[in-house]
Amino acid sequence: MKITVLTVGKIKEKFYVQAIEEYAKRLSRYCKLEILEVTDEKTPDHASEGTEQKIKQKEGERLLKYLDNETGYIIALAIDGKMLDSVELSEKIERLGIEGKSHIIFVIGGSLGLDERILKRADFKLSFSKLTFPHQLMRVVLLEQIYRSYRIMNHEPYHK
Repeated sequence: MKITVLTVGKIKEKFYVQAIEEYAKRLSRYCKLEILEVTDEKTPDHASEGTEQKIKQKEGERLLKYLDNETGYIIALAIDGKMLDSVELSEKIERLGIEGKSHIIFVIGGSLGLDERILKRADFKLSFSKLTFPHQLMRVVLLEQIYRSYRIMNHEPYHK
């Protein structure tokens, strides 16, 4: 199985980079992991709703360049998506593999979220919480949950 994490923005904080590298290393036993980053737009303080929409559209265009000809299963991280527990996420990933899906693409938006075109293009919208998280931290949380999913699938111990 190939797992792609398509995300807006680069990780600058060393501690996030180290966590991402650690989970990428752990996941290498289970899948082929690819992390793709597109440039984020700077959001001015007190930006109008129209400005925020334009920013999401620009970021969305960059994401769509990777998704337009993609046949993989696209999971968009969205606050209004379906919440799954760790076992359910594991079952979903395993079921997709059984159904012949060999590529899953997780999409993480920028600080303003995802453009509507990305949400419409997604095969599934996943929410980790009704809380808002920094998109840099969300990358770490997502990778940890994918790793946990593979541990669950393989009946291997993992802390609860």
